[in-house]
Amino acid sequence: MKIRVATYNIHKGVSSLRSTPRVLALKKAIAEFHADIVFLQEVQGRHDRFQARYGNHKREHRVWPETAQYEYFAGESHHHAYGMNAVYDHGHHGNALLSSFRIENSHNHDVSDHAYEQRGILHCVLETPAGRVHCYVVHLGLFEGGRGRQTAQLIEAVQQSSDGEPVIIAGDFNDWRNTLSDRLRNALGVSEVFDELGPRSPLGDMVRGWAGRQPRLAPARTFPAALPWFRLDRIYVRGFKVDNAQVMAGSIWAKLSDHAPIVAELQLA
Repeated sequence: MKIRVATYNIHKGVSSLRSTPRVLALKKAIAEFHADIVFLQEVQGRHDRFQARYGNHKREHRVWPETAQYEYFAGESHHHAYGMNAVYDHGHHGNALLSSFRIENSHNHDVSDHAYEQRGILHCVLETPAGRVHCYVVHLGLFEGGRGRQTAQLIEAVQQSSDGEPVIIAGDFNDWRNTLSDRLRNALGVSEVFDELGPRSPLGDMVRGWAGRQPRLAPARTFPAALPWFRLDRIYVRGFKVDNAQVMAGSIWAKLSDHAPIVAELQLA
């Protein structure tokens, strides 16, 4: 069975500059993924100020939905689940999952490392024609020490809840030095979608073979969206073969969020 997945940090539905609402454009962009499962980070569950200011605005690019963003993006084609992480006087935001498959159940794990940065891991169990698939929507913290502790909690959550079934872990890891991938591979038996698809050269592979070294594995560059340099966003899988993966980057995407989305096509192994 083939499954098309995407991960996207949507920057709360506003542009990086001037915080102009981009919710309608984001809905169209997410639909262009043609994805069965979409992992979203920084999703507004509620924002009273933007709702009051833009909710009745007639200009298309300033539309703010009456419903929560995850409900708006899901529409009638996808089921949805939401994990509320950051709560403030005028609203809240967190992670969300959109799925064309029925969501059997969902649970949000609070992995906040300190009071000033609320983070969570949203675990959803999907019912697919080929069996259950466990999805974990991730948004880790800005500080390396905290990310390490949050990764330990992610590993524990996957080990305790997935029961050896297929797994997709995706989101914004903020792991710009790529220090966490080996921990996840070793503990969970996952691979990142660009592990086998990344840029390789026959000469480089030959030299590494002579030296007895393994190929260098690196996620794709996704931040900033206009000219990606940092490797922040990832899709890790277990029980799947990766057919292809790509970063949707460039000036068009830079107008929607500061992160570029990743889209991958998987086959259940």
